[in-house]
Formats: sequence, structure tokens, C-alpha cells
Amino acid sequence: MHFVTARGILSAKNGMNLYRGCSHGCIYCDSRSTCYHMGHDFEDIEVKSNALVLLEDILKKKRAKCMLATGSMTDPYIPLENEIKHVRKALSLAHQYGFGFTLITKSNLVLRDLDLLKNIHEKTKCVVQMTLTTYDDELCKKIEPNVSTTRERFEVLQQLRNAGIPTVVWLCPILPFINDTEKNIAGILEYCIEAKVYGIICFGMGVTLREGSREYFYSQLDRLFPYLKEKYMHIYGTQYALASPNDKALMRMFHQVCEKNGIAHDNKKIFDYLKTFEKKQHNVQVSLYGMLNRASVGKALPPGGE
Repeated sequence: MHFVTARGILSAKNGMNLYRGCSHGCIYCDSRSTCYHMGHDFEDIEVKSNALVLLEDILKKKRAKCMLATGSMTDPYIPLENEIKHVRKALSLAHQYGFGFTLITKSNLVLRDLDLLKNIHEKTKCVVQMTLTTYDDELCKKIEPNVSTTRERFEVLQQLRNAGIPTVVWLCPILPFINDTEKNIAGILEYCIEAKVYGIICFGMGVTLREGSREYFYSQLDRLFPYLKEKYMHIYGTQYALASPNDKALMRMFHQVCEKNGIAHDNKKIFDYLKTFEKKQHNVQVSLYGMLNRASVGKALPPGGE
């Protein structure tokens, strides 16, 4: 871990990265790619020491309320969050200043902040996005070793549902010859149905690899799945998009199951939902007794008022 002083915190689309780098150890992580210019070891987490000061200053001045977002580059609930609490403080600021919030995670640590998630959602909108890739927990522990298992994430989705917090699942990446099976996808979809998720984001059955992330991924294949790296290199070489041979059949099943169970599965529709700020309307009910009481008081007043 090391600290830096950031020049800014919110992107043009109101996203933020409170940390850079990750300790979850997912073998396919795109954030390892050299195009992001990390500038330090990926597991050496960069903490933006002034992140909350910058964020509060922006939220105070922002005229139009909006959805704030985090988690696209670094999971906000890395173990370090237990100590630093940047995410919890950011949620607190969002609630204080009336902003919505959405985040992407693979960790059950998100339940620590259930009180704030509920407070935000009562006032505006809060959506938790959860990545699910592997129904089999033993396989999950191989490809996503230092994070909550899929079963644990499913239990988080259930608890969020019970708390009234809407959820979205990212069904990606699906690694060719590893988790691109009908059994795996069916199991994940069953979890989504049971948890009553709003929608599932899926860009196809496959994975994308860039310079930096590709080398790490192949080194992990060598370690975990002997001889599979050679198969990948033979079929895909240095391609960016590695589609599963089962892509068409699995995507057809994916869309059919979602449609049958009322789960949003159009990526654009889901992204529009995530970006749309909503302010809850709290109807103030005036009792008939109160109305009559005020009317009688009004009649008793002399001309000209009190």
C-alpha cells in the first residue's frame, strides 16, 4: 500500500476510483493491462489520500444530482477497505448531499455498508452490481482466489434483495475451455433468478486480453491448467477478443432464460438504468382531522388574521 495526492476524483461520467490496484488475484483481470499506466505493482494498492476531500468539494458545488459510480477499475471492497474506509465515507457523502450510487464488486464486504446503501436508496437510487463467472466454487477459488466465492456472492444478492436494494450481475468473463459450459451458465442464471436481480450484463461468452493482462493470464494458465496455454496460443494467438467456441449456443440460452424470468438482458437498457438518477417522492398525507381543525381555527380568527 502507498498513498498519493490526487488532482481529481470524478470522471466526466461521474465515476471514481478510490484505489488503484487490487489484491483479489483474478487471473483474467483487465486492469493489469499496460494501457492503464499503473506505474506500480498491481498488488501494491494506491490509496488516494485526499479522495474524500475532493469528492465532498465537488458534491457541494454540483448543481445537478446524478448517479455516482465506482468499481470499474478496482473492486472497491478490497480487504484494505476494512482499514481505510474510503468507500464507506464516499457512500456517506453521497447520502449527505443527495446523490445516487452504484458500485461493482465481488466481495461480501459490501454488506458492511448495507445501512448506507439502504439510506441512499430510500432517498434516491442505489444499485449494487456483482460479478459472477463460475458456479463451481472450487473452480472459482482457482480463477478468483482471494475474494468471496460465488456462493457467498449469491448470498449477498439475496440479502440485498431482502433489503430492497436492486442488483445487477455481470456475467463475464467466461473463459474458453474453463467455464464456458452450459452447466456453469445455467447455475449462475439460477442464482440470478432466485436472487431476483434486475438485470444481467453480458457481452458474449469469452474474454478480452491486452498487453499486460495477457501475459499474467497465460502464466496463471501454466500454473493452474497445464497445457491449456498452448491451446489458447494456437487458437487465439495475441487476439484481443477470445470468443468461446460455445458462444452462440450459450448466448441463446442466456437470452431465453432471462426473457422467460423477466430479467433485463439488453446491455444498453441496463446501462441506461444504472445512469438514471431518481429522486424518491415522499407523499405528505394530511389527515381529514387536521384539515378540519385548521379550518375551524381559521373561522375563529378575526378579520385581518392573528
